[in-house]
Amino acid sequence: MISVVIRNKNQDKALGFLLKNLTERYADDIGEIVVIDNLSSDKSEEVSANYGAKFVTIKDFSYGGSANFATRQTRFPIVVMFSAHSFPVSHDFFKLIKLKFDENPNLAGLRCLHNPNDYRNFINKISAKEDPNKSGLIFSGSAFSKQVWEKHPFREDVATFEDKEWTTRVLTAGYDIDFAESIFCYQINRNKKQLFFRFKNDLIGNYQLWHEDVNFFSASKGFIMSSIRLVKSFFVDFWYIILRYLHTIKFLFNKPKKF
Repeated sequence: MISVVIRNKNQDKALGFLLKNLTERYADDIGEIVVIDNLSSDKSEEVSANYGAKFVTIKDFSYGGSANFATRQTRFPIVVMFSAHSFPVSHDFFKLIKLKFDENPNLAGLRCLHNPNDYRNFINKISAKEDPNKSGLIFSGSAFSKQVWEKHPFREDVATFEDKEWTTRVLTAGYDIDFAESIFCYQINRNKKQLFFRFKNDLIGNYQLWHEDVNFFSASKGFIMSSIRLVKSFFVDFWYIILRYLHTIKFLFNKPKKF
């Protein structure tokens, strides 16, 4: 069977939809559902209980740390991890995952499909060794072997991209990472605070893992280009606001015949 782990913080509505989806469409494929919650103040715990999911609280959140903590709560050999704002779509989502693991005992993990980049790499057969970023694991809608994880846990000292770091490390150790033709949806609208939190972690993660250095020139260039895009966007948006207004006024004086 498969263990499903959901990382959540104050996403009770999205979490409710994901749990409804999992329990109504995939009940025969899933052995357990575990919600790893980072001190939510909404109704996430109540929602989890309504769908019979195990609810576990983690206080000190980090991406790698939460992935390790979540996996320790599971009982089954295949772990599928979702964020609360993602959900499986294809009817055979978990069956395809199980089939892949049954066919390949050397398999460490599977990346499922949720955006054009996934699908292009899948169709073009670009392996995780060639592109660990777009063909390796992404910790929402990916599956991994608990047995491999026990030998190679996720690093907790990287700010982010713990899934990509793990992909590279287990490939080096001789395991396989593959695609599954399982389709899921990743739907989130981050507020400015959440976007800034992600930016800070990505800045550190890009330096730690991909060695993307930052200097005063590159930081200033980024600031200037962002400012230019902001100003340009303002004037373009304002121009089309004017056009919509003028077109509406024109319509008032030249209405077409009703049918």
